Amino acid sequence: MIRQKRTVFYLSDRTGITAETLGHSLLTQFDGMQWETVSVPFLDDAAKAATVRMQINQAAERDGYRPLVFSTLQNPQILAVIKQADCRVYDFFEAFTHPVEEELHRSSARKAGRSHGLHNNLSYFRRIAAINYVLAHDDGVNPNHFSEADIVLIGASRCGKTPTCLYLGLQYGIAAANYPLTPDDMHVQQLPQAVEHVKSKLFGLTLTPAQLHFIRQERYPNSQYASLAQCQQEIQWQESLFHRFDISYLDATRISIEEISAIILNRCGLKRRLYG
Repeated sequence: MIRQKRTVFYLSDRTGITAETLGHSLLTQFDGMQWETVSVPFLDDAAKAATVRMQINQAAERDGYRPLVFSTLQNPQILAVIKQADCRVYDFFEAFTHPVEEELHRSSARKAGRSHGLHNNLSYFRRIAAINYVLAHDDGVNPNHFSEADIVLIGASRCGKTPTCLYLGLQYGIAAANYPLTPDDMHVQQLPQAVEHVKSKLFGLTLTPAQLHFIRQERYPNSQYASLAQCQQEIQWQESLFHRFDISYLDATRISIEEISAIILNRCGLKRRLYG
């Protein structure tokens, strides 16, 4: 099937995170498309806007279709320049600000940067502290301090513990530690001593043996560590361990880091410290 190619612009007078996240979420619902994306953050003066307008027109001429523009621009003058281009503009603030103003009976401040700014220093520094904790307690380091963690992820090597912990810390301010279950642990048939004192904080991550084999092959090809038999043995053992000690766990084979993190927060009752 021939995929229709369309160009998408994400425009913002600040970081562009909101425009890109919302726009991407919408576009994932449309199959058979090939998206060429252009992100333009800090679009904060008319000269820059004129340059972007030219880029949009060039994309329209090249593709034979007008580009889609997702915007969180707050300055109406700059937005007016963009609207002169050959494009379809979807402005998130324009769509929702007026109805909210009507409901609240007050005007929006219409100031850029409030969504991702440092207006809430406590929230910001909490996230920094969480990231520092994650980095200092990765891969079983400093287990004596695991009692300070909000959650401790356990699982075989290369199951996705580290990236999940980093996402939890960066996105939600969650102090997440992780501990690898190794082949040596299999002979004991017990929880590793390093995590026994935080059993209530443990959450397991697992994969299918085939997926774990694929990931390990990328890092250590044709090694015993990466062999399918070894992966099967480790996964079978760790899932048996999770059942034996009533540890909640998740098969992350076909789930993104974002979804894994959201599921963990929901199952463990952890607070999303996203904005405050």
